[in-house]
Order: sequence, then structure tokens, then C-alpha cells
Amino acid sequence: MASSTLLQPKNKVDVQLTCYHCHEKCEDDRLRLDDKYFCCDGCKMVFEILNTHGLCNYYQLDDNAGVSLKNPKSSKSYAYLDDPEVQEKLLEFSSEHKSQVTFYLPQMHCASCIWLLENLYKLDQGVINARVNFLKKTVTVAFDPAETSLRKIATLLNSIGYAPEINLGDIEGGEAPKINRKLAYQIGLAGFAFGNIMLFSFPDYVGMDQQTYEWFAGIFGYLSIVLAIPVLLYSAKDYFISAWQGLRSRQLNIDIPLCLALGSLFFRSIWEILTHSGPGYLDSFAGLTFLLLTGRWFQQRTWHELSFERDYKSYFPVAATVKSGDEERIVAIQRLVPGDIILVRSQELIPADGILLKGSALVDYSFVTGEAVPVAVKSGDRIFAGGKQIGESIEISLTRRVSQSSLTRLWNDNAFKTHEKGNVTKLADQAGRIFSWIILAVGGGAFLYWGLIEQSFSTGLNAFTAVMIVACPCTVALSIPFTLGNLMRLMGRRRFYLKNMKVVEAFANINTVVFDKTGTITNVAEQQFQFHGKPLGYDEKVAIRSLTRHSSHPLSRRIYDSMPQVPFEKPDQFEEIPGQGIRGMICGLEVKIGSAAFTGGKGQGVFVSIDDQIHGYYEVKSRYRNGLEHVLDFFRNKFKPTPSSKEQVWLLSGDHDQEAVRLKPYFPETSTMKFNQSPQDKLDFINNLQHSGNKVMMIGDGLNDAGALLQSDLGVVIAEDTNNFTPACDAILHADEFSNLPKFVQLARRGVNIVHWSYAVAFTYNLIGLAYAVTGQLSPLVAAVLMPTSSISIVLFGVLLGNYYAKQILGDTERA
Repeated sequence: MASSTLLQPKNKVDVQLTCYHCHEKCEDDRLRLDDKYFCCDGCKMVFEILNTHGLCNYYQLDDNAGVSLKNPKSSKSYAYLDDPEVQEKLLEFSSEHKSQVTFYLPQMHCASCIWLLENLYKLDQGVINARVNFLKKTVTVAFDPAETSLRKIATLLNSIGYAPEINLGDIEGGEAPKINRKLAYQIGLAGFAFGNIMLFSFPDYVGMDQQTYEWFAGIFGYLSIVLAIPVLLYSAKDYFISAWQGLRSRQLNIDIPLCLALGSLFFRSIWEILTHSGPGYLDSFAGLTFLLLTGRWFQQRTWHELSFERDYKSYFPVAATVKSGDEERIVAIQRLVPGDIILVRSQELIPADGILLKGSALVDYSFVTGEAVPVAVKSGDRIFAGGKQIGESIEISLTRRVSQSSLTRLWNDNAFKTHEKGNVTKLADQAGRIFSWIILAVGGGAFLYWGLIEQSFSTGLNAFTAVMIVACPCTVALSIPFTLGNLMRLMGRRRFYLKNMKVVEAFANINTVVFDKTGTITNVAEQQFQFHGKPLGYDEKVAIRSLTRHSSHPLSRRIYDSMPQVPFEKPDQFEEIPGQGIRGMICGLEVKIGSAAFTGGKGQGVFVSIDDQIHGYYEVKSRYRNGLEHVLDFFRNKFKPTPSSKEQVWLLSGDHDQEAVRLKPYFPETSTMKFNQSPQDKLDFINNLQHSGNKVMMIGDGLNDAGALLQSDLGVVIAEDTNNFTPACDAILHADEFSNLPKFVQLARRGVNIVHWSYAVAFTYNLIGLAYAVTGQLSPLVAAVLMPTSSISIVLFGVLLGNYYAKQILGDTERA
């Protein structure tokens, strides 16, 4: 460990020292550890903490890793985190040995931050793990409440320079601000300066002789400098910070050319005004800053409208069963309110936090915590959203509203499924890496040509500045989020919900589609049931209805609903085996309901076994979904045979082949229908198709095919007033929109085309703009107008063209 050398008294030094932790200037050499100097006690303490725990690699990952701690937040300010009511609002999950919380850390800025935060467990033994979302600047911390506390974790984060920003008002959800306050102030300052500097420059605009108004020119010039300095130091500072961080990490980002343009305009103008050699270009400088910030505001405002509708207004087609006395009714999750009592069956997701009222809860929180070990919850204990009930049905009294944003975050957790970058994203990444080099090369070449060859320094500087301003590499990067994000919003209005923008890209690569049968291509609500076998007595009907009440499988729900007059009892035991059936003890009877292999029956159907005696079976006559033939024809025509596979449309079913004859008109090639498929068989089949070079879309109901949905390149769940939401899928389609699936595929592929067209527009704009800028004839102010205008144009091009195609393909996109 480093030894501490405390120098008394304060020693001023000739050589400027920088803090080893945050790289800010040290006033003196008083705070020192060996050869390392620190600007404050806070930075010194952080180094000592990291050094003690062997985490000094933090400083090697990034040259500008640390954050200044000259004004640390007092640990007492986190005392309120010990309040149980506050903890209940903040904690996403809590049990005897594990709790989970997500903090927003605005100080997060580099790879070193990510590395340190994900090694938080080395600083506090009570921390189990920490996961960072760098784009959102959040860290999700799982910890053992017996070893540490929420307050201790917040205090620890504060002590190492990452003070959590906690706003309890944000926890309840709701609309986020459409523009952050800092950006509003920056725009306001830049706009005020821009307008007044233009007013001061009015004599230049009308061509007045400078000798005529020499005194006014000097005064107006100095006033323009006074107005421009705050614009440089405040309004434009984020661009310079971004450029500096890019240079420190040896990466040429798109803000570097902009900063060169801003800097050249500002300092050239200062020189001309102070030497009385010209009026300068401070109006162009302030105007460029104002227009850049306005373009950023437009992007934020547009993205806010897209993401707010997705996160808060456009709810997934997931429903819950609400109990009111003895009555049970299906209610969409967005209509659930605190105090509602909901019934959660086996394999169903818990949509919101609540208190367990009745039943034996065995909850799988792997969606929330990543751990698949079920947690037993006792009656009266708190139960958390995102868990999946394993076992008999339970009753929960809700204490919170359903948070759509939480479901979206859960759905997008990379622990469940990630996608490779699509071709359009890869192209944008490559363009972003090389575009800045091209801009610098063109701008530098223009400056050298006019300055050295043509002996016109002024024209060379004009050309360089115009090139830096007019070129717009961000147009390529903007096209993807706004075009594809808008299409996600529009498809969500028609009840087709996509996980993220990568899913839209994935549609362009799919060449094989696999359908599950029950609940996917069949309309369970319209299936016909007929029981064959021994007449069922009253007690046996009670046992069957009581057992099927606890299962979320579509066939169990139909059997349960077919006996509305029969009462139900609480089972002594209940177990559901995916792909096989359910079993339990009801009023002393051992009941099994499921496949022939599971119950010991012979033949086809849903068999009923009571005390190891087969009493009969339910014959199921399926009703296929409207538009099935059209959907299958679309995919057959769209997906042509490949060298590795002659057939590109398949059917997988866990049932026997009793429906093979009825399905033959839909699947003429018998070999494309696979029956008696277990969940593992379905997963293996998808895997084999992928190994043959196919990009596979799996369409199922999310029950017995979750593994196949996870394995596929694109997994789509068909939802029909059930709570079978699974983060393993990539898209959720309401059953009523099944016939529109081809339209959604067409729209997604058209969206990828729009992005390609946007790239062509951006390339053409930059080519024309650069060709004119290198001549030195393009005014910096005109260039300042063109640059943000091009960005806004690309956003409008993608959004409006997406709206046009959505209306053309889907019709009325306002339909809920």
C-alpha cells in the first residue's frame, strides 16, 4: 500500500501539479502519497480505497478516469434511505438474502467508470453484483441486506465519486421532461447572444463604410465579444468536453470538427475585432451554436415523443385475472390499480408489486435477478413485479400500478437475449469512424491549397471553417434511431410490440419461419371440446376444474371455462410439467391431466387420470386463426428455398399427429410438420436450422416454447388476454392482429430500406456541401444554417416516410 507523506506547511510549487485521481490542478503539494499528488482529501481518499482493494487498474483504463471530489456529499444526506417506506419505493426486489436497486449516476463517463462500478463487490462484501447501463448512466446493484444496506451502498458510491441522483417522484413513473433544464438555458443564452450580435452587426449587413461608423464598430465589436464569451464557455462547452474526451481516449469523434469550426470562428473574430482588421464572425459563431443546440433539442423532443409512447402509453397485450368476490374477470394490465386483487396462475408473470394474500407462492425471479432458484413467499409477505409463479395459483393484493417502463427495461435486459448488429448499424458505425478523418483531410487540404498555393489566407480559413461546419456525419447516426424507433411506435399502435430497434433490422435477414401450433395458429377460445370415456361424477368434475384453474396453458383454461357451474377447491399439491401436463391432489384424489405418455393413456387427446385410472380424454377440435393461409403463403413466397433447406416454413407441436390431415392444406409437405415435440426438441430443431445457415423466426405462445423463442434469431409471442409475457421473446403480437403479420414484416423491411435511402441523401448532401465549401465562397453563417438543417431534414425524412408507408401498408395507424 502507498505510504502517505503529509507536507506541512503548504508549499507553492513552480511546476503545476495535477491530481492523480481527477487530473485537476493542485493548489500545492500538501496532499501527497509517494509520487502521487491530489487536489483534495476526497480524491486522496478514493485512491486509498481503490489501492487498498487492489483496484488501481481503474486509472489504466482511461486517462481521464476520476471525478473531482472537492465538494463531496455528506453521508448524512443518505440517512433517509434507512426509512422502510423509502426502501419500499426504491427496491426492485427484496428477500431475506438478496435485494436489488437501480441508481442513476450522472458522473459516469468512461470505461474506467464501468470497470470500477462492476467491481463494487470488492469494496463492500455485502454487494453480490453490479450491472452497468452506460447509455442510461445507471447501475443495478444486487446486495445482501444482512451484510450491507441501501444507505451504505449510496454512501460508498458517493465516496468514490459517483453520488446517486435519487428523485423519489420519478419512481412512481410518468412523463419525463421533454427537454432538460441545462439544454434550455444553453439554447436561451445562445439565442440571446445570436440576436443581439446580429443587431450589432447590422451596419455590416447593409454595407455601410466602416470609416463612417468607426466608433460604433469598435463599441459593437467589444459588446459582441462580451456576449460571445458566455456562449463559448457555457452554451458550447459540451461539444468541447466531448471532443477533449475523444482526444484523450485517442478516438476522433464527430464533435472534433465542430469544435475546430467553433474555435476558428471565435478566435479569428477576436483577432479581427481587437486589431480592427475586420468585423469578425461572432454572429456566425453564436448562430452556429444556437442552431446546433436547437437541432439537439429537436432530436430530444422527437425521441421523447417516440419513447414516451412506447414506455408509458403503448401497453403490451398482457392481461391479468382480477378477483371481485367470487367473480373473476380479465383486465388489461394498464387498468390495474393498487388495491386490486389478482389471480396469478402457474407460469404467469407477476405484473406489479403487491402483498401475497392466499396460496403457496414459489416465485422464479430469474427475470429480475438472473437467478433461477425459486423463492418461497409466505402469506402477508411482499411479492415483486417480474417474478413468475411456479406451482398453484396465488392471490395478490397490488400495492403499485403496473410500470410499463419497468417491463420494457426487463424485456431489454441483455441477460435474456442479445442481437448482432444489423447491416445498417454496422454501416453507421463504420461511417462514424472514418467520416471525421475525411472532414479533417478535406478541410486541411482546402486550407493548404488556398493559403499556400493561392496565397489567400483569408479564403483558406473560410474554406476550412465552412468544411468543418457544413459536413454532417451525425446524419447517418440519426437515421437509425428515429426511423426505426418511429416504426416501432406505429406498429405498437396496431398491437405489435418490438423489443428494440435491432429487432426491426432482424426482419430484413430472416429467411425461415417456424410456427408453434396450440395457441399460435389455433384460436383456443373457439376450440371445441368433447369428453370421451367414463361419465364424470361430481367429485371428479370438481377435481378437474380445481386442478386446471391453476394452469395458464390454453387447453387447461378451456377445460376450466367449460365447467362454469362446478365449484373448485384448493389443491393439496400442484405441479405443472411443461410440454406434458399437470398433476395434483384434490380432496384426496390424485389427478393427472395431459398427454397420453404423461397420464398412462393410449391414443390422442388430453387424458384424465384419477388415482392412476384413465377416466377418458378430451377430444380437441382446433379452430385455426383467421388469415392463417394468407400468412403461410406470404412467407412461402417471401422465403425462397436455400441450398441448405428446401423448406422455409415449418410447424412444431407438442401434440400427437391427429390433426395432420386437417393441417395438410396449410402445410402440403408433410415433412414440414413435426409432432410430439418437447420444449427441448423445439429448441434443438431451431438450433439445427441455424447451424444450416438459416436465420430463423420462431412464432409461439411463450409457454412450452420459451427456449425455442430464446434460441431463434427473432422470437414472436402471440398473446391473447393472457399473462404469458416472457423476456425471452423479441416481439409480442396481439392474437387479433395475427392476419396482419405479413404487413408488419413488410413495414419492418421497408424501414430498413428507408435507412439506406437516408444514407444516400446524407452522402449526397455532404458531397455537394463539401464541394462548395472548399471553394471558400460559402459563408460560415450559411454553413451554420445548413448543418443543423441537414440533421433535422434526415429526421423528418425518416419519420415522415415511415408514417407514409405505415399508412399505406397498415392503414389507420391510430387504431388501438
